[in-house]
Amino acid sequence: MLLSLSLRDFVIVDALDLDFSSGFTVLTGETGAGKSILIDALGFILGARADADVVREGATKADLTATFRVTEPLRVWLEDHALSGEGDEVLLPRTIAAAGRSRGWVNGVPVTAAQLKEAGAMLVDIHGQHAHQSLMQPAGQLTLLDAYAGHDELLTRMREAHAAWRDAKALWEEAVADAQKRAERTERLVWMSEELGDLDPKPGEWELLNAEHSRLAHAASIREGLSEAMERLSTGADELGSAMSRIESLVRWDESLNVLVETVGAAQDLLREASHETERVLDRDDVDEGRFEAVDRRVGRFFDLSRKFRVEPERLAALRDRVGRELLQLDQTADADALKAKAEEAEKRCREAAEELTSSRRKRAEALSSAVTDEMQGLAMKGGAFRVDFESAPLGAHGADAVTFMVAGHAGVGLRALQKTASGGELARISLAVAVITARVTPVPTLIFDEVDTGIGGATAEVVGRLLRRLSEDRQVLCVTHLPQVAACGKQHYRISKVTKDGVTTSAVHPLSEDERTKEIARMMAGSVHSKVILDGAEEMLRMGRTGPENKNDQS
Repeated sequence: MLLSLSLRDFVIVDALDLDFSSGFTVLTGETGAGKSILIDALGFILGARADADVVREGATKADLTATFRVTEPLRVWLEDHALSGEGDEVLLPRTIAAAGRSRGWVNGVPVTAAQLKEAGAMLVDIHGQHAHQSLMQPAGQLTLLDAYAGHDELLTRMREAHAAWRDAKALWEEAVADAQKRAERTERLVWMSEELGDLDPKPGEWELLNAEHSRLAHAASIREGLSEAMERLSTGADELGSAMSRIESLVRWDESLNVLVETVGAAQDLLREASHETERVLDRDDVDEGRFEAVDRRVGRFFDLSRKFRVEPERLAALRDRVGRELLQLDQTADADALKAKAEEAEKRCREAAEELTSSRRKRAEALSSAVTDEMQGLAMKGGAFRVDFESAPLGAHGADAVTFMVAGHAGVGLRALQKTASGGELARISLAVAVITARVTPVPTLIFDEVDTGIGGATAEVVGRLLRRLSEDRQVLCVTHLPQVAACGKQHYRISKVTKDGVTTSAVHPLSEDERTKEIARMMAGSVHSKVILDGAEEMLRMGRTGPENKNDQS
């Protein structure tokens, strides 16, 4: 679960540090106060794409940090990625620079945004205020059904089977369409393979060969130079010997000159050693004319093929390997009939995966339909019904299904497509019902609802609040809301407000005491007018939020 959130220079937040508890936490405030900023910050911390616009004006960067309690799936993931920290908490900082770059860490170790998303998927499930919009799209409806059904494994197999079919089909079609082109390419590759095979270049051979060729080609110059060097070394040694004798004659007058004697002596020894080594090299008989001719021929062959194939000599070995691989691939794609058979077999496996996915979808669709219908009864849609209808779709990476969410808002009306019948308020309530139901089957410990109660009011709002509170009995629930009935059901209550000082506007978050909660509920009920009647109503709403019919024993 989410334990703490720290923000620095984020949008209109100067500095903010919040601690969170288990159960149901509500966040309220006037329009434009920045209620959704906290949700946005969490999204960025958990890998969402961020740009410089989120950095507070005048600041160089935004610093965001969240601390979560580690779940068992996350613990395994952290260990697999060598990201484990101390204790049962995980620290997730992210920095977004005004220049546009961002960096993220897990327990102090730099990670990618993709890794943050992987971790975030095991920690938080965010239902945004526009989630109902996905309900209006067929693709969104299918995605939601799969999320409810837990089809991750089946979808993975479906995608893999479809990709295999697509690739096999492409190879077959290429084999049929490009037979002549392939034959011409094969002929050229065979010629190149034969040429390179005759040379048989080894990795790194060119560098060694080039060095040996240079040494053998300049053998005479090398010997001449070494002979001259040896002569000079011998002369130098003799000269140093004379110098040392002269210095030694002076030692009787200045004993400190012994150091100089030792130094000159050491130099004389080095010169003698160098002279001996030069003589040894000169005595070595390693100039083989036959070897030079062989090396010269091979160097010339390297140059010939380098020009012929337009690559550097040192890359001929890699070219030979690449030619071999391409020939092998062409051999594998040469038989159109065999490729057709492979494509047909891949299609068969793809359709089998789609049929398995369809079967599971239909079973889970019945459960989803029943669950949503039940929830609708308590959301001012008494007698209403919900059903998932299926149609066949072209076989693709997501199977061969198209689904339509059908709804009847109340008793006595027929089921029609959701996007054609539902009013704004009905759509919001159905969206909330679906969100709550899908949240029940997700394993993540923290659920966030960002103004998903838009379009709901009155007695329905009370039901929504109790619904969210009930959901928080076995996991952490955070809800940004504008409804006093929902806010009254919260266990923890934060008020977000805008503060303007010296012409600079910032957002502040304040945890509310019981008295402050009463005033905030009153504000949400009637604006800025806090009459005794309104305050009494707010107190009653808070009492009902704590001890309503579905929460009689909950006095938190």
